[in-house]
This record gives sequence, structure tokens and C-alpha cells, in this order.
Amino acid sequence: MPRARSSKKRRKLTRKTTKKKKSSIRKESIKKRKAATLKELKGLGEGVYSQMIKRRFPSLKIPSRSTGNIIYDDRLGQYRLDDKSVTRSARNIRHIRPFTQLVWTASFTHGLSKTGKTSTLRDIFYSAQAFEIDFQNQRESDNIITDLETILGHSREEFNVFPEERSAIFGDLTIEYTVKGYEGIRTNLTSHPDGFMIGPALSTAELISTKANKVIVIEKGAMFTRFVEEQAFKKFKAILIHTAGQPPRLTRYIIRRLNDELGLPVYVFCDGDPWGMAIAITIICGSANAAHLSGLTTPEATWMGLYSSDIQKYDLPSERLKEVDIKRLYDMRKDPRCQDEPWKTQISHFLKHKRKCELEAFSRYGLDYVVKKYLPDRLA
Repeated sequence: MPRARSSKKRRKLTRKTTKKKKSSIRKESIKKRKAATLKELKGLGEGVYSQMIKRRFPSLKIPSRSTGNIIYDDRLGQYRLDDKSVTRSARNIRHIRPFTQLVWTASFTHGLSKTGKTSTLRDIFYSAQAFEIDFQNQRESDNIITDLETILGHSREEFNVFPEERSAIFGDLTIEYTVKGYEGIRTNLTSHPDGFMIGPALSTAELISTKANKVIVIEKGAMFTRFVEEQAFKKFKAILIHTAGQPPRLTRYIIRRLNDELGLPVYVFCDGDPWGMAIAITIICGSANAAHLSGLTTPEATWMGLYSSDIQKYDLPSERLKEVDIKRLYDMRKDPRCQDEPWKTQISHFLKHKRKCELEAFSRYGLDYVVKKYLPDRLA
């Protein structure tokens, strides 16, 4: 007996040491990437300044994000940029406006990175006006930030620019914050009944411990609330994540971390329509819009529904597909991400029956039906 206890203790200490080592490696990696981002932002500015000192029209080389330069990489299981690039030069009068906007944005984000402050996409749109760098709308400023990401090879989150928070997470997961002013503070994600918003602080926190053995990703807020109320996190030993529609990057990032760092299988639960399928595909395989980035996909995640075939199987209330839905399905048929199962079969089923439904359709059988019947069926 003493020998058995000793062996068990050694294994426990080994696991603890391995976890600390992984945590240390991750922290060092984040630190290095932050430093590299800051260095590259500074280098971009110095390059423009150097060209001007030499009395040259400054220019910047940008990897092309045109559809012709976006390819699907079977090995990576996601879209990526090919090797074409474009040059934006102050010599060209049509380039002066976007060139100036880009240089100002790089300067602004360099300041953020240097001071450790954060900003939202909306903040940048308005901050530019104080410097007479006018954007026509936020879409234009967002596009410039994406250009900057493409040049640097770093996501906007790495130079401290974030979208508005709208996704949430709930479950038996203890995290430890790493952001300035909150270092070392721990909390368990069951301590807030509405779930915790997935923001910069949560997405970069250390994942300390969990009793969960899976992650269930849910598109709709009402269904997320239903899962919490019915204590699905206990029944299925699951961490619940609400995407609020198409998931923001930080949400995709935390899903990837839960899968990578904790080894938790991920199941994606969306509306039974082409747009719900698209959410699942984005989580698993990424999107063309983020082809210039990596680390946002979870290739091992599983789309668990709602399937087109579930509409008939569970006799769910549904409505006819619209023309825009049908067009989206035909596009998905040609999408390289949808050439395997269950995508192929379900796309064909949608096109044959031309019906769609929402997650809330399960409520016709009672508010707890989806937790008591559908989830056990699908997970089995």
C-alpha cells in the first residue's frame, strides 16, 4: 500500500510539473509574439521614414487578399493566402488615402502595444477623426486593420485591437487571469449564472483545472440559457460556449485552446439551416476572410446538428428555404471544406426537402426536451 500511494503521488507530481511547464512555455510564447509584433510595427514606420528621408515616395508591400490569391490547403484544413502581393505607394494618387490611413493605424496600434492598452475596432474608427484621418465608415477602418494584420502576419488581437464582446462561456473551468492588474486572480466559470463574456482577459487566462470532458458550442443565446438552466454542464460534464451567431475570433481562439490544451472534444450545435452549417464550418475549418491568419480553427471539432435530417426525424416545426438559402447551399456544394461527411449528405438533404428550422423548435416538446432527448441521442 505505501508503494502504491508513492507511485500515485509521483504521477500526480509529474502531471503538475508538466502542466506548469506547458503554462510557462505558453506565457513565454505570448510574450515573444507581443515583442515581435511591437518590433514589426516599429520596423514598418522606420521603413516608411527611411524612404522619405531618401526623397522617395514611400510604399508598402501587402500580401494580396483577393479571391484569386486565397487557396484551400488540404494539409492545414483551412484557407490560406498564396504568394501574390500588391504595392501601395504614395506615388499613386489613388493610393494616398489608404496609404495614409494604414500608416496612421500602424502608429496608433504601436502606441497601444507599447503601453499595454487595448482598443476596440469602433474606438479606432473614432480616434482617427482626432488626427483628421477620416474613414467613410467603420467597414473602411476595419479593412485597413485587416491590411495591417496581413502585412505583419499577426492578428489584430496581438496588437491589442479587439471587437465588441458578445460571446459567453459557462462551465466547471477554473481560470487564472494574466492581464495587468489581475495577475494570479482565479475564478470558476460556474460562478456567474449568465456566463462570462469572452473578452481579452478571459481568452488569454491560464486554464487551470476542469472536471468537464467535452465542449458544447451553441449558436443561439436562448438555447445557451436553456442549457445552463437545465444544468446540461453537469449532466454532460461540458463547458458551454455561446457564439452569438458567427463566432468572433476570441471565441474561436478559446475553443481551439480548450481542445488543444485540455484535450476536450468539441461539439458544435447550430440552427438547421445553411447559415448554421456555415458557423460550424468556420469553427472547424476557418474562413476565407481570415485566410491570412492561423490558429483560429479546431479541425477535430464535430458538427452535431441541427441536421436537415433531424427536422423529419424529430418532426420539428420548420419553414421553407428561401432563394438566398438555396443559393448558399449550392455555393457550399462547391466549397472545398464541405466535400466530406456529414456536410455532403446534409446539403443534399436540405436541397431535396427545402425545409429549415431553428434550435428553439425543440421547445414544442417542452423546454427540457433538447437536453433530455436530443443531446443524449446525438452524443451517443
